[in-house]
Amino acid sequence: MKNNYLKLILLSVLSLIAVSCSNDDDNNVETPDESLSEFKYLRILLSDEKTNQLTLINPVDATTASFNAKFAKSALYTTESGRYAGIIHRADNTVETFDSGFESHGDHVDVDGVPQFGALTGQSLLPTHFKSKIGEIMTFNDGDGTLSVAKESEVNTAGAKFKTINAGLLAHHGAMASFSNGTYAITVKDNSITGTLPEKVKIIDNTGKTLFEPTTPTNGIHGNASDGTYAVFGSASGVLVVQSTGEQKLIAHPEGFGTAWFGSILETAYKGKFVGFTAAKGAYLIDVVGGTVKPIIQNTTIMQCKVSYNDKKLGILLHSGDFKLYDLSSLQIEKETKIIAETATDATLKPQMQISEKFAYITSPSTGELLQVNIQNTSNIKKIKVSNTPYMITILGFENSESH
Repeated sequence: MKNNYLKLILLSVLSLIAVSCSNDDDNNVETPDESLSEFKYLRILLSDEKTNQLTLINPVDATTASFNAKFAKSALYTTESGRYAGIIHRADNTVETFDSGFESHGDHVDVDGVPQFGALTGQSLLPTHFKSKIGEIMTFNDGDGTLSVAKESEVNTAGAKFKTINAGLLAHHGAMASFSNGTYAITVKDNSITGTLPEKVKIIDNTGKTLFEPTTPTNGIHGNASDGTYAVFGSASGVLVVQSTGEQKLIAHPEGFGTAWFGSILETAYKGKFVGFTAAKGAYLIDVVGGTVKPIIQNTTIMQCKVSYNDKKLGILLHSGDFKLYDLSSLQIEKETKIIAETATDATLKPQMQISEKFAYITSPSTGELLQVNIQNTSNIKKIKVSNTPYMITILGFENSESH
């Protein structure tokens, strides 16, 4: 009897231990680390240098889909909404559009169709600079100095075409920027300097009528961005800041710049603040209200300088293969590591880069791959096979994984 009683006690204790272990297991169920996966509704669109192939990549599961653009070597850009892409064939005088099929509703994303080319197309002379603001898609056409403009809402409208805005300009390698009131800042070529670069900027309406004549001449302009209030242009004379009222001013380059100037201006998430980039000096934060230009990184070996998809970070890829990530609010460096092999400065086709909140995406022209690099753990690199000679990439869609 005593032995049986002891056995019962032992069984009870073992049972309690088993239940306890079972409960411990239930309390420690591992949940997936969301930082290891891209947002569900984000896509990467990639063009090829030698063929007309476009590759759409779902970075969540590394699957790809192929599409055929009208021509090879497409320049790719994302529209303001994030849903569509503009596909620029400069040498072939053609613009195409592409629909991701995703529609954002703020807190969630709907699937509103399959990925496909948009019905909206354009024909113009040497479409080059691309911009998308206030629901519009625009190109500046170097061949005749005109603008081509369409609405994002027209992308899937059968037979939709870009309309031409002619402001009476000479043909030049120009640029434009939109203001929130629907007017445009557009470059002007008056031949006061030799070459194809413009010297001035004027304000026009959507018919091409001049609203404000240029007031601030420069020694050459290239690169532009706008936050709706300020249009900012890189120029050899300083950073040209233009407002829709016609007010214009130059912000001086930093001391010691010499003949260097910003050929690229990038928008940020912060009102009145832009990134200026020149390979001769590095990347700088331009504060148009304060009239200051502060260094973010001073380096003459930068291969790629890109603002993140949410406009809050700046990614730098050096020819050495080193990657650096900066916070554009604090200007502090957040990540610094080597992620790819060195690229020769005279390489014919160099890696291209785009950055989401979680990953850096870098093309590998020599292997026909897209590298997906986890920003928090840069040793975690996924290689996705794409076309043989990847050329340009852009991010489409939304940094959101929520649906209905």
